[in-house]
Amino acid sequence: MAAQPMSRVLRRVLTSSVRSCSSGAPVTQPRPGERSQPALEEPSRRRQFLREHAAPFSAFLTDGFGRQHSYLRISLTEKCNLRCQYCMPEEGVPLTPRADLLTTEEILTLARLFVKEGVDKIRLTGGEPLIRPDVVDIVARLHQLEGLRTIGITTNGINLARLLPPLQKAGLSAINISLDTLVPAKFEFIVRRKGFHKVMEGIHKAIELGYSPVKVNCVVMRGLNEDELLDFVAWTEGLPLDVRFIEYMPFDGNKWNFKKMVSYKEMLDTIQQQWPELEKLPEEESSTAKAFKIPGFQGQVSFITSMSEHFCGTCNRLRITADGNLKVCLFGNSEVSLRDHLRAGASEEEVLRIIGAAVGRKKRQHAGMFNISQMKNRPMILIEFSLMLQDSPPAIPSVSLRGSLRVQGLRHRVSSSSQMVTLWKGCWVPQTPLLAQRWLGSGFPQRHLSSHPDSDADPKKCLSPEPRAPATPSGPLPTSDQLTHVDTEGQAAMVDVGRKPDTERVAMASAVVLLGPVAFKLVQENQLKKGDALVVAQLAGIQAAKLTSQLIPLCHHVALSHVQVRLELDSTRHAVVIQASCRARGPTGVEMEALTSAAVAALTLYDMCKAVSRDIVLGEIKLDSKTGGQRGDFQRT
Repeated sequence: MAAQPMSRVLRRVLTSSVRSCSSGAPVTQPRPGERSQPALEEPSRRRQFLREHAAPFSAFLTDGFGRQHSYLRISLTEKCNLRCQYCMPEEGVPLTPRADLLTTEEILTLARLFVKEGVDKIRLTGGEPLIRPDVVDIVARLHQLEGLRTIGITTNGINLARLLPPLQKAGLSAINISLDTLVPAKFEFIVRRKGFHKVMEGIHKAIELGYSPVKVNCVVMRGLNEDELLDFVAWTEGLPLDVRFIEYMPFDGNKWNFKKMVSYKEMLDTIQQQWPELEKLPEEESSTAKAFKIPGFQGQVSFITSMSEHFCGTCNRLRITADGNLKVCLFGNSEVSLRDHLRAGASEEEVLRIIGAAVGRKKRQHAGMFNISQMKNRPMILIEFSLMLQDSPPAIPSVSLRGSLRVQGLRHRVSSSSQMVTLWKGCWVPQTPLLAQRWLGSGFPQRHLSSHPDSDADPKKCLSPEPRAPATPSGPLPTSDQLTHVDTEGQAAMVDVGRKPDTERVAMASAVVLLGPVAFKLVQENQLKKGDALVVAQLAGIQAAKLTSQLIPLCHHVALSHVQVRLELDSTRHAVVIQASCRARGPTGVEMEALTSAAVAALTLYDMCKAVSRDIVLGEIKLDSKTGGQRGDFQRT
C-alpha cells in the first residue's frame, strides 16, 4: 500500500492534461460563427501506459463481486419544474427540509473523497439539477478535482439553452436530456407542463456547442409513446444524437404495471422492420446501454434494459441522494447517511469505512422487475430504517488519517437518517453502536430500507394478532411520593439530570387504532388516495420520537441511538396495532419518546383515513416496558 499514493499521483499527473469523456465532449468555447469541435481522443499509447501504471483501485469502492465503482451520481436537489407522469404525482412529492439537504460544501467534500479513491466520472442529477442556483459553480469546482475525467448532467432541458454556455465554460463534458415525445401536445400531457420548445432549443444548443453525441433519454410506455419509436430513430439521421430508449421501470407512485412496459426486444424488432440494416455497436465496459446504428446516420440509438436484461454484473455506479444518503443500487432499498457523519465531524478514515461497508454489502443483482414492483405495491409495506449496528465493514486495508472532513459553518446535530425504523422481529435488540461515539453512543448512522419479498419476517404474523394478557407490573417499581416536574413552590420545572450516571435505556410503548371495516380494507389493500397509510404512520412515529423534547415541554432532549416502529393489521377488530421502541444511553429514560412515537403514529393513521370514516377510535396508548435508570425496570405482561 505504500506505493499507492505515488502511483495515484502519477495517474493524476498523466490525466490532468486532458479533460474529456467517452462522448468526445468539447473543452473549449467556440468562436463566434463557428461550430465547436469535440475534444480529441487520447492517444492509444497513453491509454496503454495508464492501464499498465494505474494505481490499484480503492478497496473501499470494490464490492464483494469484484465490481469497481468509478462512476458517482450526485443528486443536487429533490425539486423539479416538471411533473412527469411516470416520475411523480401531479401535486408533487413531500420534500426534505432544506436543512437536511447537502450543502454545496458537503457535496464537494464528498465528491473530493470519492475522486481521491478512484471515481473518474460524476453525473449531477435531481430532481432537476439546473434549477439549483449554484449549479455552474458546482461544476466549476468539480472540474478542479484531479483525476476526474467526466462531469455530466441529466436534465429535462427546460433551462438548458440558457445555462449550457456557462456550464460548458465551467467544465461540463457530457449531457443527457430527457424527452419522451416529439409531439408538443403529448409532451404537455406527459409532463403536465409546457416547455417542449425550450427542450428542443436546449438540444440544438448542445449540438451547436459541439457536444457529440447529445444523449436523449426516452422512457417508452405502451399506449403513450411507443408509436413514436421510428420517429425518434429517424431523428438521428441528420443530427449527432444518441437516443436512448429506456424500459419503463417501477418506482413509488408511478403506478407501474407489466402491461405498460415495452421490452427492449420488442422495440428492437419494431425498428429492424423499418431499418433491417441496423447494426449493433461494440459495448463499452460497464455500459448500461446496448447501442445500435443505421449506416449513413449521424447519430445512433441505444436501449437501457433495466427490466428485461439487467446489467448488474458490470455495474460501476454509486448514487448520493440530495439529503446525503449513499445508494449502492438504483433498485435496492439500502441507504447510508454520509451527511450525518460529515456533520458529526467524522474523519476521512471513518467515512471511507462506512462507504466501504455499504459497497461491500451490494448484492449481485437487483430483485427483478416483478419482485421490484411487488416490493413497492403490495398491500402492506414495512419499511426498514436501520443503523445496521451489528454490521462491520469487509476486510479493508488500513489507511492513514488524511484529515477530518469538516465543513465550515455547520453545527453538529443528529438528524432523521441517524435513526431507524425496522421490522419488529421478536425481541431483537440492536447491539451497541460502533462509531461516531460523541453523537450516538458509539454507533454510525446508516439507513436501510427493506421490503424484499424474501425477508425473513413472516407477513402472516403481522396480520394475525395474538391474545393479550391483562397488563400488570412485573416486580416492584419504586415510585416517588411527589411530582418530579414541580418545584417546592408548585411551579413547573425540568428535572436536573446532570449528576445522574449514563446507563443504557430502552422503552417500548404501544397504541391501537380501531379503523372500522371500510377504512381497514382500504389500508390493508393500500388503496387510500393519500397513499400508503402504514408507511406514512411508521415514518411519523420515528419523526415524533426524535422531536419529543419539542412536543413535551419538560422532556430532556435525548440522542436516540435506535428507534423502531412496527404496525400490525388486526383483522378481527379492524384495527392497526402500533408498537414503538426507543433506545439511548444517557442519564434519563426514553419512555416518553416511545409513547410519543406510538401516539403520533396513531394520529397519523387517523389523518390518513379520516376522509373515509370519522368513526375511528384511538386508544390503548400505554408503556409496555422500560429498562435502565434508578427506579428499576418495568414490564407489562
